[in-house]
Amino acid sequence: MSKRRIIKILKGLGLSNNDAKVYIILAKHGPLKSREIASLSNLEEDCVHRSLKELQEIDIIKASIQNPLEFIAVPFEEVIDLFIEVKKEQAKKMEETKKELISSWKTITE
Repeated sequence: MSKRRIIKILKGLGLSNNDAKVYIILAKHGPLKSREIASLSNLEEDCVHRSLKELQEIDIIKASIQNPLEFIAVPFEEVIDLFIEVKKEQAKKMEETKKELISSWKTITE
């Protein structure tokens, strides 16, 4: 799978380019401190911290309990499973609101 395709999948989960870059670096290099991630990614540390926070919120990276913190990527297979669940939930919501959406559409187009 190409890096471009992986980035597309990660963006489909709502990740920014920086978030995807940080995830890929962690997946490739294993546990890293934020300073190491910044160095490898050529991103400012504040950008890295924002990405780390975002990635933790959606559960695709984990932080160690040691100090300073080290971060590790959740296996890509689990990220794909998460992506599938997100898409299933989106489809379910669309199905649940289908009648309302069609009704609204008819009101607008009449």
